[in-house]
Amino acid sequence: MQRYFIDEEKANIKSNIKITGEDVHHISRVLRMQPGSKVVCCTKDGFEALCEIAEITNDLVDCFILEWMTVNHELPVNISIASGLPKGDKLEWIIQKGTELGASSFIPFNAARSIVKLEQKKVGKKLERWQKIAKEASEQSYRNKIPTVLEPCQFEELLKQAKDYDVKIVAYEESAKQGEKSNLAIALNTLKEGQSLLAIFGPEGGLTEGEVSKLEEQGFLICSFGPRILRTETAPLYLLSAVSYYFELSR
Repeated sequence: MQRYFIDEEKANIKSNIKITGEDVHHISRVLRMQPGSKVVCCTKDGFEALCEIAEITNDLVDCFILEWMTVNHELPVNISIASGLPKGDKLEWIIQKGTELGASSFIPFNAARSIVKLEQKKVGKKLERWQKIAKEASEQSYRNKIPTVLEPCQFEELLKQAKDYDVKIVAYEESAKQGEKSNLAIALNTLKEGQSLLAIFGPEGGLTEGEVSKLEEQGFLICSFGPRILRTETAPLYLLSAVSYYFELSR
């Protein structure tokens, strides 16, 4: 069943939900729904409601709530993916697939080896596109919430944000080359349901030794993801898959 996200919390909703913005066009023109059609509406704080469309106008779709649903499709831990800005559309891929796999937020940052350097005047349009990708992927994968996509930041700002997380890891290919294979398991064993994990990934050229040293000083565990060297767009998906298996499938 088609689902739509609304910018309203459950506590502020009574008997009806109003869908606005681009979703109105999608309902009326693309899917050609009519009053009586049923949709699922997801609130800003992650609750789902089965709804019946009561009225469709040019500006909004008014839905009557049939029942609040109790299904939770979110990971039991909050995973933030911090990616050193990669080339091309790789970040879009990370956001789309990372959303499907359960990431709670994405933090692009300017790493020392990032070839891409976003001009400030282009950040707004890029951020808007990234957020749209996250929204569409959330609808497709039946997420309860849309992940947050933050504005690209500098490495130093990322270090400041890291203080807010319970567990912190950094993917480092040199660790894989040296055969390190226990730190990811240690991080997941340390992480409890409801807690947060920040995972940092470098761009195509990887993180510098200086960046990794600064992260280690801030309490980051340096991790490899097995004996094979993963691309910058593959490593976050490996992590999210491992987290899902550990917290959702192996218990």
